[in-house]
Amino acid sequence: MDLTNIPLQIRANWSNPNIPIIVRSGIPGEKLTARLPYRSDNNTWLRSLASGTRKPEIKWSPKIKAWKLPISWLNRFVDSGLERYGRLYLIQPYREIEKCAPACRNAVGHDCQCSCMGANHGIGDGRGWFDVSETFSFRWGTSAAAIKLMTKKLRTV
Repeated sequence: MDLTNIPLQIRANWSNPNIPIIVRSGIPGEKLTARLPYRSDNNTWLRSLASGTRKPEIKWSPKIKAWKLPISWLNRFVDSGLERYGRLYLIQPYREIEKCAPACRNAVGHDCQCSCMGANHGIGDGRGWFDVSETFSFRWGTSAAAIKLMTKKLRTV
């Protein structure tokens, strides 16, 4: 995992030795990458996540000091990781959605009351917009990495 193009917040948390991190890159065929706080039983714990499945496809990557896990283990890893550690970081891709309207993009003049706040005012049609109606269009932004700190929910009795 090359950290050079990763946002600073994610790089800083990757270096934190106390909180596990699981990364879903979104790249087809790429495995999950899991960085765990050191425990002598990490390999055993990870293999226990494979219960009920065929031989686990777990590999240690010494170059990045992280585990490579099957992509299908994401939910299993998060649930078990929260039980084991109490908190973890989940890093995965997301895409923001932009909203506008054909009336805005085709407008003449400066009056804009659209949710784009004038960013697309008068630019014309096209550029990847999907028109749902005369008053609503959307398009997906570029993919970016998001990091979320997840914590174990405490049960009250």
